[in-house]
Amino acid sequence: MIKGKTSSGFRFEISKDVINDYELVENLGELEDNPLILGKIVRQILGKEQTAKLKDHIRNKNGIVPTDKMTQEIIEIFKNAGEETKNS
Repeated sequence: MIKGKTSSGFRFEISKDVINDYELVENLGELEDNPLILGKIVRQILGKEQTAKLKDHIRNKNGIVPTDKMTQEIIEIFKNAGEETKNS
């Protein structure tokens, strides 16, 4: 299990198996052509429960989950997971 925290304070846990999932790699490759797949990628990485917690974590005062903040959080999670994987 890989545990970490983003700069905004979101704590996460992801399975090391997720980082090694070829279907995740396929979806990431498709992201540039189909940005709507981002939600699927987030759920693949975090699962439904943590995805809901992340959305609540970054939700603004108007109840909106900003796409730019979600993207930033996912980038940080990937960076943290990559560092953790290198160190294990």
